[in-house]
Amino acid sequence: MSSEPQAASFEFETKRGLTITLSGDWLMRKPHPDFAPVSQAINGLKAGQVVHLDGAAITDWDIGLLLFARRCHAAAAALGMVVDFSALPEGAENMMKLSLAVPEQKRTDSEQGLDLFTRVGQRAIHLQNGVESYMTFLGLFFIDVLKLFKGKAQLRMQDFFLLLQQTGPQAMGIVALLNGLTGLIIAFIGVIQLQKFAADIFVADLVGVATTRELGAVITGVIMAGRTGAAFAAQLGSMQVNEEVDALQTFGISPMQFLVLPRVVALILMMPILVAIGDLMGILGGMVIAVSLSDVSMAQYFQQIDNAVTLNDYLIGIFKGCVFGAIIGIAGCYRGLTCGRDASAVGIAATSAVVTSITWLVVADAIFAVMFQILGV
Repeated sequence: MSSEPQAASFEFETKRGLTITLSGDWLMRKPHPDFAPVSQAINGLKAGQVVHLDGAAITDWDIGLLLFARRCHAAAAALGMVVDFSALPEGAENMMKLSLAVPEQKRTDSEQGLDLFTRVGQRAIHLQNGVESYMTFLGLFFIDVLKLFKGKAQLRMQDFFLLLQQTGPQAMGIVALLNGLTGLIIAFIGVIQLQKFAADIFVADLVGVATTRELGAVITGVIMAGRTGAAFAAQLGSMQVNEEVDALQTFGISPMQFLVLPRVVALILMMPILVAIGDLMGILGGMVIAVSLSDVSMAQYFQQIDNAVTLNDYLIGIFKGCVFGAIIGIAGCYRGLTCGRDASAVGIAATSAVVTSITWLVVADAIFAVMFQILGV
């Protein structure tokens, strides 16, 4: 390379199509000649002619040369012509081939200028297809549940016991911690307000009923959606990307029975235990605040809990835990099995599993609240 800097320039030759001879330093930090003459020369070619780039006289180059070559390619491709990069420096030629080997990302519908009604219609069709796919998945799952009760399901007990450990004992720590902190926060808010009426003792009623009927199950469900539901989606999504699910089907093994059924059943069995632990820790967290910030003693607190919280309250929370476990497990496995075939699809599947699970948790909890109010329990 020459030690003296030379300005970038080009010359035209039209003997064999169009030959553009480049010379000088084609660097990003230095000015380049106007591209308009090149565009006009390419537009003046006849159909089928080739644009040749000759870089034998180039003294130095970087990405500035590649950007010029890309502009030549874009101008020629718009007219159905090709550009020959073989006479460029070897490194530039290889980089151009590599850049052209990767297809450009397709624009979204909004970038393509579709009108509002078209986009709404496409979203509606996409939503309908998603609902049909989800309902089909649920139907197949319940069929396999019946096979499980008949003893005909393809289920490995060793894997099932491992899933019980992963969804149960290994999640107890985070469930206990967050439910305890939730009970502590509820009690703190309750004590501050109830002290205005000299009714500190009723903070036990607030913490006990709110935790056992609602927050114990909901907080535990949200934790398990982020911890276990996302893990299910990532595990099955990775198996989908690596074609392990296809391999199971090739061997005649049902992915629904072998992968989905043990995960969902394990989560349904462990969620009531986790909810019970969450209820206990929420009540204990409320006790810490009630005893430390008011005149309520520990014995009075637990006596008030015993008077305020009935067996129905505990059972309602446990029942919600079972339903929430089914929602989280099914959502996570569904997103995993419908995952795309690239690495980024795994992350998308895990995110979708968490969003879907939490959304349906809140919807189900609202339905239960209305239903239990109507039933008077």
